[in-house]
Amino acid sequence: MNLSRLSIRTRITGGSLLIAVMISIVVGIVIFTQVERIVSEGQERLLEGIEGPYVTAINSGDSEEMDFPGPGQYVAVVDPTEDVVLNTLPEPLAGQVTTIAAEPDGVRMIGEDYLVRSTSVGTSDGTWHVITASRSDEHVLRGVALLLIGSLTVINLAFGAAAWLIGSAALAPVTRLRRSAEVLVTTSGTDLLPVGPADDEISELASTLNELINDLRASADRERQIVSDASHEFRTPLAILQTRLELALSQAATLADMRSDVAAAQKTLTRLSSLATSMLELSRIDSQAEPGRSSIAALATELADAADRGRHRAAGRDIRIDYTAEARDEDVFVCVSEPDFGRVCDNLVNNSLDAVGDGGVIELSVERAGEVIRLRVSDDGGGMDEAYVPHAFDRFSRESRARTRGGAGLGLSIVAGIASLSGGTATLVNAPGHGLRVDVTFAISRAP
Repeated sequence: MNLSRLSIRTRITGGSLLIAVMISIVVGIVIFTQVERIVSEGQERLLEGIEGPYVTAINSGDSEEMDFPGPGQYVAVVDPTEDVVLNTLPEPLAGQVTTIAAEPDGVRMIGEDYLVRSTSVGTSDGTWHVITASRSDEHVLRGVALLLIGSLTVINLAFGAAAWLIGSAALAPVTRLRRSAEVLVTTSGTDLLPVGPADDEISELASTLNELINDLRASADRERQIVSDASHEFRTPLAILQTRLELALSQAATLADMRSDVAAAQKTLTRLSSLATSMLELSRIDSQAEPGRSSIAALATELADAADRGRHRAAGRDIRIDYTAEARDEDVFVCVSEPDFGRVCDNLVNNSLDAVGDGGVIELSVERAGEVIRLRVSDDGGGMDEAYVPHAFDRFSRESRARTRGGAGLGLSIVAGIASLSGGTATLVNAPGHGLRVDVTFAISRAP
């Protein structure tokens, strides 16, 4: 039987009942053994009491005439010449007196009905034998056994029913949670699963599920917002592209106009391609479970390459890009891949290039700060509007002056996403009128 297909309530009841049955068997055996021992010892003491007067009479020499025992008592006395002096044994035993006397002393069962005790008494005349018997109490033991079996069976059945009821009561909140979840699935809104007043595991489960529901709703809201923002971002360039192509294809367009329209269309396609690349990058970061791993020396090399790429993009403008790499330990590794680190550097350098315009200074550095590696990119481009700083890392968020430069507002989102994946943070230090500094930290890898 596949137990996993059974309900939890059935498994709880079955397991509890199985344990109860095993305990009942052990307890029943112990009780029956004790009762059997008590009954056996009682019968032996009874036989000792019956034979006592006869043993005393033989030892005292008063064996001329043996008295008959009391009602229900069975005795036989055999003298040294093997003559039976007294015999009140029941018929099944009366003819076996000499045979029983010849056997070793002790207590034994004869047949299924009688418990017999044989005792030898030595005198100057020889050895006497006193035999006593009583009906066996096997019927009493059988009654006790049946009573135990019946009682324990009833107790186990009652225990199973109680376990079923307790399991049902314990799982009732889970059933309510499931029904509430079914309602939440089919309806929209802000309702959550009910949390009971008891501070128990069910309430903790409901609270955890409510946190999960809130996270899922927030994630769905973010996804809808991203789709809406992406649709908005794509709609305008696509409309411009379509207009430019229509103008280029119009009969009234001159060759110069056509060239101008095609160049504008090409610029729009470049913007669309950059936007699509950024969105794919964000999607990759969101779906990636584990960060990469690189040495500090490799990141220092990547920082130098990013500075060179920035100088190439700034060609023709009075912009200076400097970098420093204070940490170059070959045996220290960081929780970020070289390509991701390069993307962070490129996005921050591009933002700084947009900020400084035709002239300025951009500084890049990477250093170890305790248990993290810190990348710092700063510029003297005048900083950000203070009201925009709290939203700087939001997707598709752009400062008003950045809109004229055609950015999609995804650069800092990518930076924050890579930093979070790597176990670090991304923060802004804004100095309006002077410049902006971005600090990005990456956790040091503990893997060998």
